[in-house]
Amino acid sequence: MTAEALPFPGLRGVPVAEVPATAKDYSSDQEVRWCPGCGDYVILKTIQGFLPELGLRRENIVFISGIGCSSRFPYYLDTYGMHSIHGRAPAIATGLATTRGDLSVWVVTGDGDALSIGGNHLIHAMRRNVNLKILLFNNRIYGLTKGQFSPTSEAGKVTKSSPDGSVGAPFNPVALALGADATFVARAIDSDRAGLTEVLRAAAAHRGTALVEIYQNCPIFNDGAFEVLKNPAESARRLVRLRDGATYNIDGRAYVHDVRSASAESSWALSRLDDGSMERVPVGIFRCVERPTFDDQVRENRARAEKGDDAAFLSLLAGPDPWTVA
Repeated sequence: MTAEALPFPGLRGVPVAEVPATAKDYSSDQEVRWCPGCGDYVILKTIQGFLPELGLRRENIVFISGIGCSSRFPYYLDTYGMHSIHGRAPAIATGLATTRGDLSVWVVTGDGDALSIGGNHLIHAMRRNVNLKILLFNNRIYGLTKGQFSPTSEAGKVTKSSPDGSVGAPFNPVALALGADATFVARAIDSDRAGLTEVLRAAAAHRGTALVEIYQNCPIFNDGAFEVLKNPAESARRLVRLRDGATYNIDGRAYVHDVRSASAESSWALSRLDDGSMERVPVGIFRCVERPTFDDQVRENRARAEKGDDAAFLSLLAGPDPWTVA
């Protein structure tokens, strides 16, 4: 039995489990090795608690990571996983999702891994609309290499590699994803387990590339980067919790948020709402539209080709205008 009957179209073709799983079933026997207080712990617990909802066989779930603190994730989940190459997780995941339609493929990456060395692979995975779920842990710092500024660090960030302050504007991962025409884009916060679970549930239901940016605290090299969004006294004023159909005032103009809009006008405007000061930070789902997936189309093309005969293939190789080399 496959997942057609489940409320997750993005999992179509993936075998379902015969026996329901629990969060404990998704905990591996590996010792979790992150720094005390790292936001990755709560993200891990949230995902372990969420995965049983999918109702899938664990051997048909794969988590692929690159290099970085977040990329230790596959060790701690009792599913299949690959701790792969720096920045190349989306490329490896694309190959796996394309050749194995019976798998639910997830990518775990960080702001450095995804947006620096891996930027090209990331944007093309989103452009192609491969059926991947990409979880981008954003702590605005390089943690594994001990505290250098990253592509999402705020301008003027003082670090070991920028003692006078970093130069240049930071990437906005949500705006980048929308610019690459990603079909699903969302943002969540590590400590907001309910909000993160809601976003993960929607990402799993989506068929196509789902980019989920997760604000994640690094207590050693960038502690408190998102504290104003977690402090109840501040978060009520600063956080903008996105709801489809709700109206938001941006620069004197009212936008009705439509996550299914092909133009993504409201999504783009909301993605630019935070200017880096964290005065107004939108979280939730920015965009969720349907478009044919890369991997489905490749498999369809391959199935048609396999029905062809050798003569047609040889004719294709010869081309319409053969010539003789003297």
